Amino acid sequence: MDIRKLDAFCKVVELRSFTKAAQAVQLSQPTVSDHIRNLEEELGQKLVDRLGREVEPTPVGQLLYSYATRMLRLQQEAVEAIVHYSGQFVGNLLIGASSIPGTYILPAIVGMFHQQYPQIKTIVHVSGSRAIAKKVLDGEYDLGLVGGIWNERGLEWQALFHDTLVLITQPGSALIDRQPIPVSELLAQPFVLREQGSGTRKNIAHILENKGYKESDLREVAQFGSNEAVKEAVKAGVGISMLSRRSVRAELERGSLVALSVKDVSGERPFSLVTRKNKALHPAASAFVKHLRTQAEREGGASRTD
Repeated sequence: MDIRKLDAFCKVVELRSFTKAAQAVQLSQPTVSDHIRNLEEELGQKLVDRLGREVEPTPVGQLLYSYATRMLRLQQEAVEAIVHYSGQFVGNLLIGASSIPGTYILPAIVGMFHQQYPQIKTIVHVSGSRAIAKKVLDGEYDLGLVGGIWNERGLEWQALFHDTLVLITQPGSALIDRQPIPVSELLAQPFVLREQGSGTRKNIAHILENKGYKESDLREVAQFGSNEAVKEAVKAGVGISMLSRRSVRAELERGSLVALSVKDVSGERPFSLVTRKNKALHPAASAFVKHLRTQAEREGGASRTD
């Protein structure tokens, strides 16, 4: 199978359009159609269905797509390895990150990395921890930085960065004078939470379980799909919440939110590097991991001296 035909096929599957795929691979639409038809003739299987203006892969097409993406990635790794051998760093780096590291940790680190390796294009996808781990395992992402650790064959985890969940409220709240607040008292307060499945929400549930309570014991009055929305709800007096200190640092410094201490609760949480086990990273990814660990060590040292 010609690698150029596989590239065109993958773009058709991803973009659901022959026209958009042709633009992406810089070929004419008839040429892309010929590539797909040649693949179908070579394999003796129909690979895509045309549904009006949209294109959908057949079950066989979806199977081929899963292999083709890995073949294309391997080709890129080979080129990057050869370029690296000549003393250069080029190529794309695909990273998956959960919301806190993707929003508050990686941007500055990627900026510093780009200054050192300007020929490497870093692409960060922000998603849930489980989805990221699966894509790292499948080879779609080079690495991940997530807020959860669990047993998963084929993956390696290394805690690099640390954060703290803090209880937040609006200025002037009566709770400010009642610190440290027992966990039992939180159950009577209107609580704003992230959506089901978020790492922050899972950490709140874990804190409650350690104190003998369930997440359902909270008086949940609102739920939002982002940290920014939760912060705005707390500012508006909808309720209290618990969020990453990294995500509310600016608001705490400005005084638009207040952090409350909770009795016998530290709220610490790690963010871990996740990579595939027994698989060597390609040069660009290896350079980034080294850079990531260096920044984590510096941050850890700074935290210990604060």
